[in-house]
Amino acid sequence: MSDSSHNATTGPEGPDAPLHRRGIKSYVLRAGRMTQAQTRGLEEIWPRLGLNLADGSQDLDVLFGRQAPRVVEVGFGMGASLIEQAETHPETDFIGIEVHPPGVGKVLDEADKRGLTNLRVYREDALAVLEQCLPESRIDTLQLFFPDPWPKKKHHKRRIVQPAFVELIRTRLKPGGTLHMATDWQAYAEWMVEVMTVAPGYANTATAETVPYVPRPAFRPLTKFEARGERLGHGVWDLIYQRVD
Repeated sequence: MSDSSHNATTGPEGPDAPLHRRGIKSYVLRAGRMTQAQTRGLEEIWPRLGLNLADGSQDLDVLFGRQAPRVVEVGFGMGASLIEQAETHPETDFIGIEVHPPGVGKVLDEADKRGLTNLRVYREDALAVLEQCLPESRIDTLQLFFPDPWPKKKHHKRRIVQPAFVELIRTRLKPGGTLHMATDWQAYAEWMVEVMTVAPGYANTATAETVPYVPRPAFRPLTKFEARGERLGHGVWDLIYQRVD
């Protein structure tokens, strides 16, 4: 499961401060060993495919050297889904955001080995990247797959899916662009629906009004984690919302 959760606490900044400065983080750092391949990714491939907050707002056409559909994935974990999508869809450009070094190193190493030129990676807080680096109305799809559900009620404020977060995403999506979320926690899926139902400027793409979830899209790669869950009878809920304003 990718850890793209927000560790939301009350910080010193006021309500008008940028999201990433309000004591909110899009992750909880975990210690982890680095493999040789992951270390290679961070040390050798990062200068070519890595992006930093200090780079500022990106001109995506210049960054990728072309005009193309653009997909951003927040919290890609170890990146298997992101790599598969980038390899399967060379006509689309992908930007991944993750803070954990093993996952970032793994993606960079795999991207290099497979010769991918349509992928760039941030090792930063997702909120800061969205606010400072991604231009408004330029993203076709933002993906949030299997974020940390923070199941205990006292931790619900730490969930990444919050009104301010989805509003920030809306400003970065093109009109008609989509926010695609997936979770294997039904209670979190219901939380997502509650947040999105009142979020301005979005429309649920589910065809039946009484069913807020869409069937699992064939274009979303089936991860080992999800396949194992299916074998154990675990459910997975996909939600796709479209920017309509």
